[in-house]
Amino acid sequence: MIGLAIAAVVILYLIFIYNGLVKARQVKEEAWSGIDVQLKRRADLIPNLIETVKGYAAHEKGTLQEIVELRSKAQAVPAGDVAGRAAAEGMLGQALGKLFALAEAYPDLKANQNFSELQQSLEEIESEVQMARRYYNGAARDLNVKVESFPSNLIAGPFGFAKAAFFEITNEADRAVPVVKF
Repeated sequence: MIGLAIAAVVILYLIFIYNGLVKARQVKEEAWSGIDVQLKRRADLIPNLIETVKGYAAHEKGTLQEIVELRSKAQAVPAGDVAGRAAAEGMLGQALGKLFALAEAYPDLKANQNFSELQQSLEEIESEVQMARRYYNGAARDLNVKVESFPSNLIAGPFGFAKAAFFEITNEADRAVPVVKF
């Protein structure tokens, strides 16, 4: 009788651990979805921004082309590749920084209401991306702790729970302020 009670408690505890791992994985996936939504909003805004800039800074085609290429690369990263997406989005963010630095050299562009609205929208989206990134990284951390700590690691391995990658800038050059020369 006592052995049966102990076995029942152990089984219930294992179920509790498994459900905790499932919950942590779902929170991480929901958090990644939040990042993905914000990055999609940013990607959708970029063509409008480029069209607005084209009319004012036609001889800056290299910067505009770089942004288009980086946007395509970022969108081509497979959905589950968090590190690859972070790297691609970091490079795109740096190129967008160069674009806004170029706007300083074109007073007419800087004064253009459409450009100002697009710039403000992009700044809002960047803020949302940062909040979503922090939320995702917190969810990834919580999942990783559960996957690695005892006794949940005894359940995580056999049931296929794996550590989640953090969404972070891995290239130090991506953290640097863009240099624009005229």
